[in-house]
Amino acid sequence: MATPTTLPATFVAGNVLTAAQMNDLRGAFRILQVVQDIKLDTFSTASTTFTDVTGLTVAITPSATSSKILIICQIAATCSYGAGHACHIQLTGGNTSTYVGDAGGSRVRSSLTGSPTATSYGATALPYQTIVYLDSPSTTSATTYKPQVRTGSAGTVYVNRSADDTDSSQFGRFASSITVMEISA
Repeated sequence: MATPTTLPATFVAGNVLTAAQMNDLRGAFRILQVVQDIKLDTFSTASTTFTDVTGLTVAITPSATSSKILIICQIAATCSYGAGHACHIQLTGGNTSTYVGDAGGSRVRSSLTGSPTATSYGATALPYQTIVYLDSPSTTSATTYKPQVRTGSAGTVYVNRSADDTDSSQFGRFASSITVMEISA
């Protein structure tokens, strides 16, 4: 895989790149492969520990140890309404475990959180939660990425549905996805 090692450190007016430099530039920072998984069905958990969102997993095998993996996870997640109810979300796989908030007492360390709608019947429309992370797995072995969710100290986390899932046009069903891209170094 070409890298821009032969490029000038700085450019000034009138610089002309050689054919070799142009080829290096053309080969650098490319998207080498894209893998995506989508989840159309619903998922819920009342777990207070991080739990895999079933059916939303991607595996990618980097072609070089220097490659970066760009992860874009868009998940429709909410939680039931009440004291201690929360929707914490994180990624797992590669080095994503480092992409969580700093430790602070008993607080849950996660990539992001979604709050319940301030009504007793739950959300009628789910805001999408999006995690974007650039991973450096430093491997050419298959690496699996997936989102995990958990509740706070109580309640239930719902994916691809509102907290109140009454069969009514007031409520909806949603889709979630995870996309990973290998970026050449």
